[in-house]
Amino acid sequence: MRDKKLNQIIDWAQENPDVRTVLLTSSLVNPLAPVDKYSDLDIELIFEHNAKYVQDNSWLKLFGRPIAMVEEDESAFDGKHAMKMVLYEDHVKVDFKLYSVSSFSTEVKQPILCEDWDIGYKVLLDKDGLTPSMHPPSYQVSVIKKPMEARFTQLLNDFWWDTTYVAKCLAREDLFYAKFMTENVIRTDYMVPLLEWYIAMQHDWKVTTNKHGRLFKEYLSPALWSRIEQTFADADLSRNWDSLYMITDLVSEIGNEIARKLGYAYPVQLELDVRRYLKEVRSA
Repeated sequence: MRDKKLNQIIDWAQENPDVRTVLLTSSLVNPLAPVDKYSDLDIELIFEHNAKYVQDNSWLKLFGRPIAMVEEDESAFDGKHAMKMVLYEDHVKVDFKLYSVSSFSTEVKQPILCEDWDIGYKVLLDKDGLTPSMHPPSYQVSVIKKPMEARFTQLLNDFWWDTTYVAKCLAREDLFYAKFMTENVIRTDYMVPLLEWYIAMQHDWKVTTNKHGRLFKEYLSPALWSRIEQTFADADLSRNWDSLYMITDLVSEIGNEIARKLGYAYPVQLELDVRRYLKEVRSA
């Protein structure tokens, strides 16, 4: 269905004089990205003038029946383009990026390829020769970068600090805040980057794990992955305490290994002091 949808879009663009260029971007044209039947179509449409297509959504129905949509105007993207993200009845999701020729041409002339294109792009249609000057994608924007020591140190300091919030929330039986701190902050802001560095370090900093750890399971040992799975607790307060301790154990082990291999300092005393605090709060 995705290929059929793509062909429909290309045919429509070919026959529509308002459309001058079409690009396919993101995972479907990135050799480092995982692709499956749920992968989106990321389409960039370059119109002579995009205003009509930004204001009127009737053209989106030419490719099927939309069942959900999110729209963002050009103000969300520094005036460069608008976005229409559409989920169709046939389960194909298309993220349309709408440029005018003037703004697209300005972007193409930039000395450095923008991140959205460096991830990967393919020219599907170019009626006016707007794209030959585009730099080829390097695909490196998604590759995990080695952290500077200051970044590594700050992350660990913030991690141990924020575990104290989780402990207080659990002591108060404040499940919503505890879950927010664990999942939105502890896991997302600290565990994910640490695991990215841990994996990239073992692959000479030439690998990507995709967004939010989508490929962690592929790169981690079954034993380590099993331990990570156990950090996802349900609503039981006792199991959330256990999860917090498992997270601190994992961060300690991984953080110490990264520190050793990169020659960075690990905040040993901070960990000891915060671990004592966590135990005292739980037993209070």
